[in-house]
Amino acid sequence: MANRQMSQEAPGMREINFDGLVGPSHNYAGLSLGNIASAVNAGAVSAPRTAALQGLGKMRRMLELGLPQGILLPHARPDADWLRSLGFSGSDDAVLRAAWQEEPALLRNAFSASAMWTANAATVSPAPDTADGRCHLSVANLSTMLHRGIEAEQTFRQLRLAFSDERFFAVHPALPAGLGDEGAANFMRLGESHAARSLEIFVHGEGPVRAGDGRIFPSRQHRAASAAVARRHGLAAIDHAMVPQSEIAIAAGAFHNDVVAVANETVLFTHEQAFGDRAAVHSILRERVPGAVIVEAPSDRISLSLAIRTYLFNSQLVTLPEGGMALILPREARDEPAVWSWLEDVLAADNPIHRLEIVDVRESMRNGGGPACLRLRVAVSPEAEAAIDRRFLLDERACDRIETVIEREWPESIAPDDLGEPDLWHRCRAARAALLEALGFGLGEL
Repeated sequence: MANRQMSQEAPGMREINFDGLVGPSHNYAGLSLGNIASAVNAGAVSAPRTAALQGLGKMRRMLELGLPQGILLPHARPDADWLRSLGFSGSDDAVLRAAWQEEPALLRNAFSASAMWTANAATVSPAPDTADGRCHLSVANLSTMLHRGIEAEQTFRQLRLAFSDERFFAVHPALPAGLGDEGAANFMRLGESHAARSLEIFVHGEGPVRAGDGRIFPSRQHRAASAAVARRHGLAAIDHAMVPQSEIAIAAGAFHNDVVAVANETVLFTHEQAFGDRAAVHSILRERVPGAVIVEAPSDRISLSLAIRTYLFNSQLVTLPEGGMALILPREARDEPAVWSWLEDVLAADNPIHRLEIVDVRESMRNGGGPACLRLRVAVSPEAEAAIDRRFLLDERACDRIETVIEREWPESIAPDDLGEPDLWHRCRAARAALLEALGFGLGEL
C-alpha cells in the first residue's frame, strides 16, 4: 500500500474542521436513545447562548493553533415544514401550536438543535482515496432517531452550497432510510498523511444490543449503508475495511464509535473495548497503514463508563502546523484524575501526541456530544480549498460577527415548557435569520 500512496499524493493538502454552531433552539428534550448524557439531562434548563459561545470558543482556539476552521450553520428550527408533512396545516405558528397541543413529542423533535453535531452530517472521502480523484461527501440519513432524520435535507443544501465546484467535490444525498447511516461518527481514516492515499475504516453495528439493565439500544450504523457509501465514493477494496462496533461499548452508552475511538493520519487513539474484534482491527492497521501507531487505553485504567462519562475519546486529534499532534479534550477529561493521569502517560510515551488542549463545551456535553461530535473533517488540496464557498470558512473577523449575533439574539435559557411558547418560536427564527445575514447568506439559500 505504501507504493500506492506515494503514487496518489496530493501535496499541500490540509484538513479543515467544519464545526456546527449550536443553534438558538438548543434544549434538553432527551430524544436520543442510548445516549446516556442526553437521557440524564432530559428536562433540564438549557443555555443556548452559552452553548453557542462555548462552541465558537473552540473554533477560535483551533484558529489560534494555526489550523483552518470552517462552520456549518444551524438548521431552521422549529421545523414547521416537517410538521406539515405529518398532517398539520396553516401558518407556521398555527402548525406549531397544533403540534404542541396534539403531539408535543413531535414538536420537541421539530425543535431539536442536534444538527450542531456535524460529525454526523456526512461521510467524507478525500480526493487521494477515490477513483475519480475528487473529494466525495455522502450526507447521512440519521434515520434511527426521529429528530435526527429531519436533518438530511437541510444538511444536503448546505454541503452542496459549500462544496459546489464539481471539479473537486461530489456531494451525494442521503441513502434510503432503511439503511441506517450516521456519517463520520462511525468512520475513521488512517494513512501516512492527509495527502496520502489512506485506509478508510467503516465501523458498523450488528443489530440491537441489550444493556445490563434490560434496555435495548439500536446499532445505528448498518453495514450495508457503509458498503453503499464506499461504492459511491469509488473506494478500492484494499483502501477500506468494514469493522464491527463493540456491543459492550454500545451497551455502555457508546452510541457512535467516535465516543470510544478517534484516528488521525497514522494514529489510532482508542479504548481497549472499542471494537468487536480488537485483534482484527490492530492487524488491519499494521498490514495496511505504514507506521501505524495505536494508543490504547486499557480497561483496567480507564473503564468504559469513565471514558464515556468524560468523552475522552470524543476528543479531536489534529496535526499541528509545526508538526506532531494535539488532543482537543473536553474539560471533563481534565477534571477526572484517573483520565488525566493516563493522558500524562500518553504524553510521556513515544508517539506523535505531544500536546493536550482543553476546551469547555459543557452545554454540548450535557446533551451528549463532545468536541469531536461538533466537527466534520474535510481534507483538501490548496486548489480545492480555494473552491470552497468562503462564507463557510472562518477567520477572527467572522468569529467576531458571529459572537455579536449570538450575544444579541440567542436565548439565554430554554426550559422544557418553553418549547410551546410562540415568543420562543419567533426568537429562534429571528436569531437564525440574523446569523445568516451577518455571514452573507440569504434565507432562500439554506
